[in-house]
Amino acid sequence: MTKIVFIVSTLILSFMMTACNCDNNGSKGRKQDAMENIFARKSVRKYLPKPVEQEKTELLLKAGMAAPTGKNTQPWEFVVVTDRAVLDSMAAALPYAKMLKEAPMAIVVCGDVTKSSYWYIDCSAAAENILLAAEALGLGAVWTATYPYEDRMEIAKKYTGHPDHIASLCVIPVGYPAVPHTPKDKWDASKVHTGKW
Repeated sequence: MTKIVFIVSTLILSFMMTACNCDNNGSKGRKQDAMENIFARKSVRKYLPKPVEQEKTELLLKAGMAAPTGKNTQPWEFVVVTDRAVLDSMAAALPYAKMLKEAPMAIVVCGDVTKSSYWYIDCSAAAENILLAAEALGLGAVWTATYPYEDRMEIAKKYTGHPDHIASLCVIPVGYPAVPHTPKDKWDASKVHTGKW
């Protein structure tokens, strides 16, 4: 009996360490994976005609809501758009979101202006988390701004129906990449100032 308990315990422990990607010390070994994901992120504008699974959509939204937020106000609101006619109409109306014609879905990142005067900062962190999560899930996505352009914000409002106290920050088309994309190396040492300018 003791031998069976030991074997079962060993199997459970082994499974748990694999599931959480832990090292021998029990600490999570995800640091390198996170860095690789950050540097692998790219703007994807061409998509396969394949829907994004509900589970992945929910993970994208959870990632967005895991973002830092001033005073924990969490002013963000998200509108998931999958209706083909709406996506096509938004593509026609928004000047830099033409890729919505191909995208199977979009997430409109919005903020409650009554909760925070800097809602757009918190929502920017949420949007970046969504973009990074898309990369991690094998999806492609791209940030298309609505804020601070009143005309674009009105278009987003028209097609999402959000109330007046909600303002859109961006529309993020999401889908499976149709062609390979290479991330840009944006490192520029001349942008770094140590100690002072």
